[in-house]
Amino acid sequence: MKKLLLITTALIALGSAAQAADLAARPYTKAPPMMAAAIYDWSGIYIGINGGGGWSHNSWSVLGFGDGSHDNSGGTVGGQIGYRWQTGPVVFGIEAQGNWADLSGSNVGAFTGFTNHSKTDAFGLFTGQLGYAWNNVLLYAKGGAAVVDNKYDISFAGTNFGSTSDTRWGATVGAGLEYGFSPNWSLGFEYDHIFLGRQDYTFTGIETASIKQDVDLFTARLNYRFGGPMISKY
Repeated sequence: MKKLLLITTALIALGSAAQAADLAARPYTKAPPMMAAAIYDWSGIYIGINGGGGWSHNSWSVLGFGDGSHDNSGGTVGGQIGYRWQTGPVVFGIEAQGNWADLSGSNVGAFTGFTNHSKTDAFGLFTGQLGYAWNNVLLYAKGGAAVVDNKYDISFAGTNFGSTSDTRWGATVGAGLEYGFSPNWSLGFEYDHIFLGRQDYTFTGIETASIKQDVDLFTARLNYRFGGPMISKY
Protein backbone atom coordinates (compact mmCIF):
# COMPACT_ATOMS: atom_id res chain seq x y z
CA MET A 1 0.00 0.00 0.00
CA LYS A 2 2.82 2.35 0.92
CA LYS A 3 4.60 1.47 -2.36
CA LEU A 4 1.41 2.27 -4.39
CA LEU A 5 1.08 5.61 -2.64
CA LEU A 6 4.69 6.51 -3.52
CA ILE A 7 4.15 5.56 -7.18
CA THR A 8 0.94 7.67 -7.38
CA THR A 9 2.68 10.69 -5.82
CA ALA A 10 5.56 10.38 -8.28
CA LEU A 11 3.19 10.22 -11.27
CA ILE A 12 1.32 13.34 -10.07
CA ALA A 13 4.58 15.24 -9.62
CA LEU A 14 5.78 14.16 -13.08
CA GLY A 15 2.50 15.33 -14.68
CA SER A 16 2.69 18.72 -12.96
CA ALA A 17 6.26 19.24 -14.13
CA ALA A 18 5.37 18.37 -17.73
CA GLN A 19 2.42 20.79 -17.68
CA ALA A 20 4.62 23.57 -16.29
CA ALA A 21 7.22 22.95 -18.99
CA ASP A 22 4.56 23.10 -21.70
CA LEU A 23 3.24 26.44 -20.40
CA ALA A 24 6.75 27.86 -20.25
CA ALA A 25 7.49 26.81 -23.82
CA ARG A 26 4.33 28.39 -25.25
CA PRO A 27 5.33 31.76 -26.84
CA TYR A 28 3.66 35.01 -25.81
CA THR A 29 1.74 36.71 -28.59
CA LYS A 30 0.35 40.25 -28.60
CA ALA A 31 -3.32 40.89 -29.26
CA PRO A 32 -3.85 42.03 -32.88
CA PRO A 33 -4.04 45.82 -33.22
CA MET A 34 -7.37 47.49 -33.90
CA MET A 35 -7.89 48.32 -37.56
CA ALA A 36 -7.93 52.06 -38.39
CA ALA A 37 -11.01 53.42 -40.11
CA ALA A 38 -10.26 55.78 -43.02
CA ILE A 39 -12.03 59.15 -42.75
CA TYR A 40 -12.22 61.27 -45.91
CA ASP A 41 -10.96 64.80 -45.37
CA TRP A 42 -12.51 67.49 -47.62
CA SER A 43 -10.19 70.25 -46.38
CA GLY A 44 -7.80 72.01 -48.75
CA ILE A 45 -7.45 73.92 -52.00
CA TYR A 46 -9.00 72.32 -55.10
CA ILE A 47 -9.20 73.05 -58.81
CA GLY A 48 -11.42 71.40 -61.39
CA ILE A 49 -13.30 71.41 -64.67
CA ASN A 50 -17.02 71.33 -65.36
CA GLY A 51 -19.38 70.94 -68.27
CA GLY A 52 -23.08 70.64 -68.91
CA GLY A 53 -26.07 72.62 -70.16
CA GLY A 54 -28.10 75.68 -69.35
CA TRP A 55 -31.35 77.54 -69.98
CA SER A 56 -31.90 81.28 -69.88
CA HIS A 57 -35.39 82.81 -69.75
CA ASN A 58 -35.62 86.29 -71.30
CA SER A 59 -38.74 88.50 -71.10
CA TRP A 60 -38.80 91.65 -73.27
CA SER A 61 -41.02 94.73 -72.96
CA VAL A 62 -41.03 98.03 -74.89
CA LEU A 63 -42.70 101.25 -73.64
CA GLY A 64 -44.24 99.22 -70.84
CA PHE A 65 -45.89 96.75 -73.23
CA GLY A 66 -44.92 93.09 -73.18
CA ASP A 67 -43.03 92.08 -76.29
CA GLY A 68 -42.89 88.35 -75.60
CA SER A 69 -40.25 86.07 -74.15
CA HIS A 70 -37.98 83.23 -75.20
CA ASP A 71 -35.79 80.55 -73.64
CA ASN A 72 -32.13 80.27 -74.57
CA SER A 73 -30.54 76.84 -74.37
CA GLY A 74 -27.14 75.33 -75.09
CA GLY A 75 -23.95 73.99 -73.61
CA THR A 76 -21.35 75.29 -71.20
CA VAL A 77 -17.81 74.33 -70.15
CA GLY A 78 -15.43 75.90 -67.67
CA GLY A 79 -13.41 75.55 -64.51
CA GLN A 80 -13.46 76.28 -60.80
CA ILE A 81 -11.04 76.90 -57.95
CA GLY A 82 -11.91 76.87 -54.27
CA TYR A 83 -10.96 76.14 -50.71
CA ARG A 84 -12.79 73.99 -48.14
CA TRP A 85 -12.29 73.34 -44.45
CA GLN A 86 -13.99 70.63 -42.44
CA THR A 87 -15.12 70.56 -38.80
CA GLY A 88 -16.52 67.14 -37.92
CA PRO A 89 -19.05 66.34 -40.65
CA VAL A 90 -19.64 70.03 -41.48
CA VAL A 91 -17.78 71.45 -44.48
CA PHE A 92 -17.37 75.16 -45.28
CA GLY A 93 -16.04 76.52 -48.55
CA ILE A 94 -15.49 79.40 -50.94
CA GLU A 95 -15.29 79.06 -54.73
CA ALA A 96 -14.81 81.02 -57.94
CA GLN A 97 -16.11 79.52 -61.21
CA GLY A 98 -15.79 80.77 -64.80
CA ASN A 99 -17.53 79.28 -67.85
CA TRP A 100 -17.85 79.76 -71.57
CA ALA A 101 -21.42 79.27 -72.76
CA ASP A 102 -23.50 79.16 -75.92
CA LEU A 103 -27.08 79.80 -74.78
CA SER A 104 -29.17 81.46 -77.48
CA GLY A 105 -32.80 81.93 -78.50
CA SER A 106 -35.30 84.36 -80.03
CA ASN A 107 -38.97 85.32 -80.40
CA VAL A 108 -41.05 87.58 -82.63
CA GLY A 109 -42.14 90.59 -80.60
CA ALA A 110 -45.88 90.71 -79.91
CA PHE A 111 -45.78 94.53 -79.66
CA THR A 112 -42.99 95.61 -82.04
CA GLY A 113 -42.98 92.81 -84.61
CA PHE A 114 -39.19 92.68 -84.42
CA THR A 115 -37.35 89.42 -83.84
CA ASN A 116 -35.80 89.67 -80.39
CA HIS A 117 -32.64 87.59 -80.07
CA SER A 118 -30.42 87.09 -77.03
CA LYS A 119 -27.28 85.08 -76.36
CA THR A 120 -25.30 84.29 -73.20
CA ASP A 121 -21.66 83.51 -73.99
CA ALA A 122 -19.99 83.53 -70.55
CA PHE A 123 -20.73 83.62 -66.85
CA GLY A 124 -18.93 83.61 -63.52
CA LEU A 125 -19.97 82.55 -60.02
CA PHE A 126 -18.41 83.71 -56.73
CA THR A 127 -19.94 81.73 -53.89
CA GLY A 128 -19.73 80.46 -50.36
CA GLN A 129 -20.57 76.82 -49.54
CA LEU A 130 -22.03 74.98 -46.57
CA GLY A 131 -22.12 71.20 -46.68
CA TYR A 132 -22.47 67.99 -44.72
CA ALA A 133 -20.16 65.02 -45.32
CA TRP A 134 -20.88 61.32 -44.93
CA ASN A 135 -17.23 60.30 -45.12
CA ASN A 136 -16.42 60.59 -48.87
CA VAL A 137 -19.90 61.82 -49.91
CA LEU A 138 -20.55 65.57 -49.64
CA LEU A 139 -23.93 67.31 -49.99
CA TYR A 140 -23.73 71.11 -50.08
CA ALA A 141 -25.62 74.33 -50.75
CA LYS A 142 -24.03 77.46 -52.18
CA GLY A 143 -24.87 81.10 -52.74
CA GLY A 144 -23.29 84.39 -53.72
CA ALA A 145 -22.77 86.69 -56.69
CA ALA A 146 -22.97 85.98 -60.41
CA VAL A 147 -21.88 87.83 -63.53
CA VAL A 148 -23.21 87.06 -67.03
CA ASP A 149 -22.04 88.30 -70.44
CA ASN A 150 -24.98 88.80 -72.85
CA LYS A 151 -25.55 90.01 -76.39
CA TYR A 152 -28.93 91.26 -77.69
CA ASP A 153 -30.11 91.84 -81.28
CA ILE A 154 -33.31 93.02 -82.96
CA SER A 155 -34.04 92.26 -86.59
CA PHE A 156 -36.87 92.29 -89.10
CA ALA A 157 -37.20 90.07 -92.20
CA GLY A 158 -33.61 88.89 -91.72
CA THR A 159 -32.14 92.41 -91.49
CA ASN A 160 -30.41 93.42 -88.29
CA PHE A 161 -31.62 96.78 -86.95
CA GLY A 162 -29.61 96.99 -83.76
CA SER A 163 -27.40 95.17 -81.30
CA THR A 164 -26.01 95.72 -77.86
CA SER A 165 -24.01 93.74 -75.32
CA ASP A 166 -23.64 93.96 -71.59
CA THR A 167 -22.12 92.32 -68.54
CA ARG A 168 -24.87 91.86 -65.96
CA TRP A 169 -24.39 91.22 -62.24
CA GLY A 170 -26.85 89.32 -60.10
CA ALA A 171 -27.20 86.70 -57.39
CA THR A 172 -26.98 82.92 -57.48
CA VAL A 173 -28.01 79.96 -55.33
CA GLY A 174 -27.34 76.29 -55.95
CA ALA A 175 -26.76 72.83 -54.57
CA GLY A 176 -24.46 69.94 -55.35
CA LEU A 177 -23.51 66.37 -54.54
CA GLU A 178 -19.87 65.29 -54.66
CA TYR A 179 -18.22 61.86 -54.31
CA GLY A 180 -14.56 61.39 -53.39
CA PHE A 181 -13.40 58.34 -55.32
CA SER A 182 -9.73 58.67 -54.25
CA PRO A 183 -7.90 60.67 -51.56
CA ASN A 184 -7.48 63.69 -53.86
CA TRP A 185 -10.06 63.26 -56.67
CA SER A 186 -13.82 63.83 -56.56
CA LEU A 187 -16.70 63.78 -59.03
CA GLY A 188 -19.82 65.88 -58.54
CA PHE A 189 -23.07 67.17 -60.01
CA GLU A 190 -24.40 70.68 -59.42
CA TYR A 191 -27.45 72.88 -60.10
CA ASP A 192 -27.30 76.69 -60.04
CA HIS A 193 -29.93 79.37 -60.54
CA ILE A 194 -28.87 82.91 -61.45
CA PHE A 195 -31.16 85.89 -60.71
CA LEU A 196 -30.41 88.84 -63.00
CA GLY A 197 -33.55 90.94 -62.61
CA ARG A 198 -34.69 93.49 -65.23
CA GLN A 199 -32.52 96.00 -67.09
CA ASP A 200 -33.03 98.53 -69.90
CA TYR A 201 -31.07 98.36 -73.16
CA THR A 202 -31.10 101.01 -75.90
CA PHE A 203 -30.95 100.01 -79.54
CA THR A 204 -29.88 103.37 -81.02
CA GLY A 205 -32.54 105.01 -83.14
CA ILE A 206 -34.91 102.04 -82.82
CA GLU A 207 -36.16 101.35 -79.29
CA THR A 208 -35.33 100.88 -75.64
CA ALA A 209 -36.17 97.41 -74.43
CA SER A 210 -36.52 96.28 -70.82
CA ILE A 211 -35.24 92.71 -70.48
CA LYS A 212 -35.70 90.42 -67.48
CA GLN A 213 -33.42 87.39 -67.32
CA ASP A 214 -32.91 84.25 -65.21
CA VAL A 215 -30.50 81.37 -65.87
CA ASP A 216 -30.57 77.69 -64.83
CA LEU A 217 -27.41 75.58 -65.06
CA PHE A 218 -26.74 71.86 -64.67
CA THR A 219 -23.10 70.74 -64.66
CA ALA A 220 -20.91 67.73 -63.92
CA ARG A 221 -17.67 68.53 -62.09
CA LEU A 222 -14.28 66.87 -61.65
CA ASN A 223 -12.07 68.26 -58.87
CA TYR A 224 -8.50 67.66 -57.72
CA ARG A 225 -7.76 68.57 -54.10
CA PHE A 226 -4.26 69.53 -53.03
CA GLY A 227 -3.05 68.38 -49.63
CA GLY A 228 -2.67 65.23 -47.59
CA PRO A 229 -4.51 61.95 -47.99
CA MET A 230 -7.42 60.69 -45.95
CA ILE A 231 -6.92 60.79 -42.20
CA SER A 232 -7.26 57.67 -40.04
CA LYS A 233 -9.16 57.23 -36.83
CA TYR A 234 -9.28 54.18 -34.52
